[in-house]
Amino acid sequence: MSAAERLQPAVAATEPLFSARDLTRLYGPDKGCQGVSFDLYPGEVLGIVGESGSGKSTLLSLLSGRCPPDRGAVSYRARDGQWLDLYSASEAERRTLLRTEWGFVEQNPRDGLRMAVSAGANIGERLMAQGVRHYGELRAAGLDWLSQVEIDPARIDDLPRTFSGGMQQRLQIARNLVSAPRLVFMDEPTGGLDVSVQARLLDLLRGLVRELDLAVVIVTHDLAVARLLADRLMVMRRSRVVEAGLTDQILDDPQHPYSQLLVSSVLQP
Repeated sequence: MSAAERLQPAVAATEPLFSARDLTRLYGPDKGCQGVSFDLYPGEVLGIVGESGSGKSTLLSLLSGRCPPDRGAVSYRARDGQWLDLYSASEAERRTLLRTEWGFVEQNPRDGLRMAVSAGANIGERLMAQGVRHYGELRAAGLDWLSQVEIDPARIDDLPRTFSGGMQQRLQIARNLVSAPRLVFMDEPTGGLDVSVQARLLDLLRGLVRELDLAVVIVTHDLAVARLLADRLMVMRRSRVVEAGLTDQILDDPQHPYSQLLVSSVLQP
Protein backbone atom coordinates (compact mmCIF):
# COMPACT_ATOMS: atom_id res chain seq x y z
CA MET A 1 0.00 0.00 0.00
CA SER A 2 1.39 3.41 -0.93
CA ALA A 3 1.74 6.32 1.49
CA ALA A 4 -1.08 8.11 -0.30
CA GLU A 5 -3.39 5.12 0.11
CA ARG A 6 -2.49 4.79 3.80
CA LEU A 7 -3.07 8.48 4.45
CA GLN A 8 -6.36 8.98 2.65
CA PRO A 9 -8.79 7.33 5.12
CA ALA A 10 -7.40 9.26 8.11
CA VAL A 11 -7.57 12.60 6.35
CA ALA A 12 -11.00 12.00 4.89
CA ALA A 13 -12.67 10.68 8.02
CA THR A 14 -11.53 12.90 10.86
CA GLU A 15 -10.59 16.32 12.04
CA PRO A 16 -6.97 16.96 13.07
CA LEU A 17 -5.63 15.53 16.30
CA PHE A 18 -2.73 17.96 16.60
CA SER A 19 -1.94 21.32 15.07
CA ALA A 20 1.16 23.56 14.89
CA ARG A 21 1.03 27.14 13.64
CA ASP A 22 4.01 29.38 12.81
CA LEU A 23 6.16 27.51 15.32
CA THR A 24 9.46 29.34 15.79
CA ARG A 25 12.44 29.17 18.11
CA LEU A 26 15.79 30.54 16.96
CA TYR A 27 19.27 30.29 18.45
CA GLY A 28 20.83 32.26 15.60
CA PRO A 29 19.94 33.31 12.03
CA ASP A 30 19.62 29.71 10.78
CA LYS A 31 19.69 27.70 14.02
CA GLY A 32 16.50 26.27 15.46
CA CYS A 33 13.26 26.28 13.50
CA GLN A 34 11.00 28.96 12.13
CA GLY A 35 7.56 29.32 10.62
CA VAL A 36 6.54 25.65 10.87
CA SER A 37 2.82 24.91 10.43
CA PHE A 38 0.99 21.61 9.90
CA ASP A 39 -1.96 19.47 10.98
CA LEU A 40 -1.60 15.85 12.09
CA TYR A 41 -4.48 13.39 11.88
CA PRO A 42 -5.27 10.29 13.97
CA GLY A 43 -3.32 7.29 12.72
CA GLU A 44 -1.00 9.43 10.56
CA VAL A 45 2.81 9.25 10.69
CA LEU A 46 4.69 12.46 9.92
CA GLY A 47 8.41 12.17 9.25
CA ILE A 48 10.80 15.08 9.71
CA VAL A 49 14.04 14.68 7.77
CA GLY A 50 17.13 16.75 7.09
CA GLU A 51 20.83 16.86 7.81
CA SER A 52 22.28 17.53 11.28
CA GLY A 53 21.64 21.08 12.43
CA SER A 54 18.62 21.56 10.17
CA GLY A 55 16.27 22.12 13.12
CA LYS A 56 14.61 18.70 13.42
CA SER A 57 15.35 18.17 17.11
CA THR A 58 14.40 21.73 18.02
CA LEU A 59 11.07 21.28 16.26
CA LEU A 60 10.41 17.99 18.06
CA SER A 61 11.14 19.64 21.42
CA LEU A 62 8.68 22.43 20.60
CA LEU A 63 5.96 20.04 19.45
CA SER A 64 6.23 17.91 22.58
CA GLY A 65 6.26 20.87 24.96
CA ARG A 66 9.82 20.33 26.13
CA CYS A 67 10.76 23.92 25.36
CA PRO A 68 8.69 27.05 24.67
CA PRO A 69 8.59 28.78 21.27
CA ASP A 70 9.61 32.35 20.52
CA ARG A 71 6.28 32.53 18.75
CA GLY A 72 3.59 30.25 17.41
CA ALA A 73 1.15 27.77 18.89
CA VAL A 74 0.63 24.03 19.37
CA SER A 75 -2.87 22.63 19.92
CA TYR A 76 -4.02 19.11 20.75
CA ARG A 77 -7.52 17.63 20.66
CA ALA A 78 -7.83 15.63 23.88
CA ARG A 79 -9.86 12.47 24.41
CA ASP A 80 -12.84 14.53 25.57
CA GLY A 81 -12.84 16.37 22.23
CA GLN A 82 -11.67 19.69 23.69
CA TRP A 83 -8.71 21.50 22.16
CA LEU A 84 -5.79 22.16 24.50
CA ASP A 85 -3.36 25.02 23.89
CA LEU A 86 -0.09 23.32 24.85
CA TYR A 87 1.75 26.44 25.95
CA SER A 88 -1.16 27.82 27.95
CA ALA A 89 -1.25 24.57 29.93
CA SER A 90 0.61 24.31 33.22
CA GLU A 91 3.85 22.37 33.54
CA ALA A 92 1.98 19.71 35.52
CA GLU A 93 -0.65 19.40 32.77
CA ARG A 94 2.05 18.97 30.12
CA ARG A 95 3.82 16.31 32.19
CA THR A 96 0.55 14.45 32.66
CA LEU A 97 -0.13 14.61 28.94
CA LEU A 98 3.29 13.12 28.14
CA ARG A 99 2.65 10.27 30.60
CA THR A 100 -0.87 9.43 29.46
CA GLU A 101 -2.14 10.53 26.03
CA TRP A 102 1.32 11.12 24.53
CA GLY A 103 4.57 9.19 24.40
CA PHE A 104 8.17 10.10 23.62
CA VAL A 105 10.70 7.55 22.36
CA GLU A 106 14.24 8.82 22.88
CA GLN A 107 17.12 8.06 20.53
CA ASN A 108 19.12 6.72 23.46
CA PRO A 109 16.81 4.37 25.39
CA ARG A 110 18.74 5.08 28.59
CA ASP A 111 17.24 8.57 28.46
CA GLY A 112 13.73 7.14 28.25
CA LEU A 113 13.98 4.35 30.81
CA ARG A 114 14.54 4.16 34.55
CA MET A 115 17.63 1.99 34.60
CA ALA A 116 17.52 1.26 38.34
CA VAL A 117 14.09 -0.41 38.33
CA SER A 118 12.90 -3.59 36.64
CA ALA A 119 11.55 -3.91 33.11
CA GLY A 120 8.10 -4.56 34.53
CA ALA A 121 8.26 -1.46 36.73
CA ASN A 122 9.26 0.66 33.74
CA ILE A 123 6.14 -0.46 31.92
CA GLY A 124 3.87 -0.27 34.96
CA GLU A 125 4.76 3.34 35.80
CA ARG A 126 2.80 4.64 32.83
CA LEU A 127 -0.30 2.75 33.95
CA MET A 128 0.12 4.01 37.50
CA ALA A 129 0.06 7.56 36.12
CA GLN A 130 -3.43 6.69 34.84
CA GLY A 131 -4.55 5.47 38.26
CA VAL A 132 -3.93 1.71 37.99
CA ARG A 133 -2.78 0.40 41.38
CA HIS A 134 -3.59 -3.34 41.37
CA TYR A 135 -0.31 -5.27 41.37
CA GLY A 136 -1.73 -8.19 39.41
CA GLU A 137 -3.04 -5.89 36.68
CA LEU A 138 0.27 -4.03 36.44
CA ARG A 139 2.27 -7.24 36.23
CA ALA A 140 -0.08 -8.75 33.65
CA ALA A 141 0.31 -5.66 31.48
CA GLY A 142 4.08 -5.86 31.84
CA LEU A 143 4.15 -9.50 30.76
CA ASP A 144 1.85 -8.81 27.84
CA TRP A 145 3.85 -5.86 26.54
CA LEU A 146 7.20 -7.57 26.90
CA SER A 147 5.79 -10.30 24.69
CA GLN A 148 4.41 -7.76 22.20
CA VAL A 149 7.84 -6.13 21.78
CA GLU A 150 9.54 -9.54 21.52
CA ILE A 151 11.27 -9.60 24.90
CA ASP A 152 11.09 -12.82 26.91
CA PRO A 153 8.41 -12.19 29.58
CA ALA A 154 10.57 -14.16 32.01
CA ARG A 155 12.84 -11.08 32.13
CA ILE A 156 10.13 -8.89 33.65
CA ASP A 157 12.10 -8.54 36.91
CA ASP A 158 15.46 -7.86 35.22
CA LEU A 159 16.99 -4.39 35.16
CA PRO A 160 17.14 -2.64 31.76
CA ARG A 161 20.92 -2.26 32.08
CA THR A 162 21.19 -6.04 31.61
CA PHE A 163 19.47 -5.76 28.20
CA SER A 164 21.12 -5.20 24.82
CA GLY A 165 20.66 -1.82 23.10
CA GLY A 166 17.96 -3.18 20.83
CA MET A 167 16.10 -4.74 23.75
CA GLN A 168 16.31 -1.48 25.70
CA GLN A 169 14.76 0.36 22.77
CA ARG A 170 11.96 -2.21 22.52
CA LEU A 171 11.37 -1.88 26.27
CA GLN A 172 11.18 1.90 25.88
CA ILE A 173 8.55 1.42 23.17
CA ALA A 174 6.54 -0.87 25.47
CA ARG A 175 6.81 1.68 28.29
CA ASN A 176 5.36 4.35 26.00
CA LEU A 177 2.60 2.31 24.38
CA VAL A 178 1.20 0.49 27.42
CA SER A 179 -0.94 3.52 28.32
CA ALA A 180 -2.62 3.49 24.87
CA PRO A 181 -1.37 6.97 23.85
CA ARG A 182 -2.91 8.70 20.85
CA LEU A 183 0.26 10.53 19.82
CA VAL A 184 3.90 9.44 20.04
CA PHE A 185 7.02 11.48 19.31
CA MET A 186 10.10 9.54 18.19
CA ASP A 187 13.62 10.94 18.03
CA GLU A 188 15.83 8.78 15.78
CA PRO A 189 14.42 5.55 17.29
CA THR A 190 16.78 3.32 15.28
CA GLY A 191 19.89 5.48 15.72
CA GLY A 192 22.97 3.69 17.02
CA LEU A 193 21.62 0.20 16.32
CA ASP A 194 23.23 -2.20 13.88
CA VAL A 195 21.46 -2.94 10.61
CA SER A 196 19.89 -6.26 11.62
CA VAL A 197 18.57 -4.84 14.90
CA GLN A 198 17.25 -1.78 13.06
CA ALA A 199 15.31 -3.94 10.62
CA ARG A 200 13.71 -5.94 13.42
CA LEU A 201 12.80 -2.78 15.33
CA LEU A 202 11.30 -1.14 12.24
CA ASP A 203 9.12 -4.14 11.54
CA LEU A 204 7.92 -4.02 15.14
CA LEU A 205 7.22 -0.28 15.00
CA ARG A 206 5.37 -0.46 11.71
CA GLY A 207 3.10 -3.20 13.01
CA LEU A 208 2.35 -1.45 16.30
CA VAL A 209 1.66 1.93 14.66
CA ARG A 210 -0.90 0.40 12.32
CA GLU A 211 -2.44 -1.97 14.87
CA LEU A 212 -2.88 0.77 17.50
CA ASP A 213 -3.80 3.52 14.99
CA LEU A 214 -1.15 5.81 16.48
CA ALA A 215 -0.41 9.32 15.32
CA VAL A 216 3.37 9.66 15.21
CA VAL A 217 5.88 12.44 14.64
CA ILE A 218 9.26 10.88 13.90
CA VAL A 219 12.59 12.64 13.41
CA THR A 220 15.12 10.68 11.38
CA HIS A 221 18.12 11.26 9.14
CA ASP A 222 17.55 7.85 7.55
CA LEU A 223 15.34 8.08 4.46
CA ALA A 224 14.80 4.30 4.45
CA VAL A 225 13.22 4.63 7.89
CA ALA A 226 11.10 7.53 6.64
CA ARG A 227 9.90 5.56 3.62
CA LEU A 228 8.95 2.57 5.72
CA LEU A 229 7.09 4.41 8.49
CA ALA A 230 5.96 7.85 7.36
CA ASP A 231 2.82 8.81 5.45
CA ARG A 232 4.02 12.38 4.97
CA LEU A 233 7.42 14.07 5.11
CA MET A 234 8.69 17.51 5.97
CA VAL A 235 12.20 18.26 4.71
CA MET A 236 14.10 20.79 6.84
CA ARG A 237 17.13 22.86 6.02
CA ARG A 238 18.62 25.74 8.00
CA SER A 239 15.66 25.92 10.38
CA ARG A 240 12.96 25.98 7.69
CA VAL A 241 10.71 23.41 6.04
CA VAL A 242 11.74 23.54 2.39
CA GLU A 243 9.39 20.83 1.11
CA ALA A 244 6.43 18.89 2.49
CA GLY A 245 4.15 16.26 1.02
CA LEU A 246 3.42 12.56 0.74
CA THR A 247 6.46 10.40 1.47
CA ASP A 248 6.44 8.55 -1.85
CA GLN A 249 6.12 11.77 -3.82
CA ILE A 250 9.03 13.48 -2.07
CA LEU A 251 11.36 10.49 -2.12
CA ASP A 252 10.54 9.49 -5.71
CA ASP A 253 10.19 12.96 -7.23
CA PRO A 254 11.65 15.67 -4.95
CA GLN A 255 11.02 19.21 -6.17
CA HIS A 256 13.24 21.41 -4.00
CA PRO A 257 16.97 21.37 -4.88
CA TYR A 258 17.92 20.49 -1.31
CA SER A 259 15.42 17.61 -1.23
CA GLN A 260 16.95 16.35 -4.45
CA LEU A 261 20.40 16.44 -2.86
CA LEU A 262 19.10 14.74 0.27
CA VAL A 263 17.45 11.93 -1.67
CA SER A 264 20.56 11.40 -3.77
CA SER A 265 22.65 11.48 -0.54
CA VAL A 266 24.87 14.25 -1.91
CA LEU A 267 24.48 16.80 0.87
CA GLN A 268 26.01 20.23 0.40
CA PRO A 269 26.80 22.66 3.23
